[in-house]
Amino acid sequence: MILVIDTSSAMSALALLDASRKPVNEATYPSGRTFDLPAAFRDLVAREALTAVAVATGPGSFTGLRAGVSFGLGLAMGLRIPIFPLPSLRLQSARSEEPVLAAAEAGRGRVYFLVPGREEGLAEPGELPKILPQNLQVVGWLRPATEALLSVAGLRLKPEGELRSFGSAASLVLESADEVPYGSLKLEYMQSFSPPVK
Repeated sequence: MILVIDTSSAMSALALLDASRKPVNEATYPSGRTFDLPAAFRDLVAREALTAVAVATGPGSFTGLRAGVSFGLGLAMGLRIPIFPLPSLRLQSARSEEPVLAAAEAGRGRVYFLVPGREEGLAEPGELPKILPQNLQVVGWLRPATEALLSVAGLRLKPEGELRSFGSAASLVLESADEVPYGSLKLEYMQSFSPPVK
C-alpha cells in the first residue's frame, strides 16, 4: 500500500493506494492546530503494510508542509520504503479532467498558482485575470476569504462534485513521480517564487 499525505493547504488529505495505485481509502480534514496527523494516519492505515510514501512538497503553508513531509519521511525511513515528492499544485490540477488554474494559499492575501503548460507563480487574486487564458476555472483547497477574493476578481471555483477525489488525483501524479533519496527531499516555500511576468 502507498500512503499519500498532503498538509500543504487549507485542507489536509491522506489517501491509501493499492499496488496498482488505485485509491482504497482516503480522508480530508481542515488544516490547522486541531488536525491530528498521527491519529488520521492510524484511522486510515489501520494494520495495512506500507510499501511507499508520497508527500506533497508545496508550494504551501510553511508549517503544514513541514508537518506532513516530516511525518511521511519519518515513516519511510523507519520502514525503509521509498518516498516520492508530489508537487501540491499538480495534485490539485489533477483533480480536474479539464484544464484548470490550480491555486493554493500563499499568505498575505496572495495565492500560488499553476496554469496548464506554464511554470508555477505567485500573485494577488486581482492580478490573475490579466495573466490567465480565458474561462479557466479554479481548483484548490482555499480559505473562504481567499475564495471571495478570487470571486471578486471574476474567477470561478470548480465545484467539488465535478472533481476527482484526492486519491485519484494522487494516483495520476504518481505515474510520473520519481523516488528520491531521503536526504534530498525538497520543499517549495513562498520565497521560492518570483512575481508573475506581466
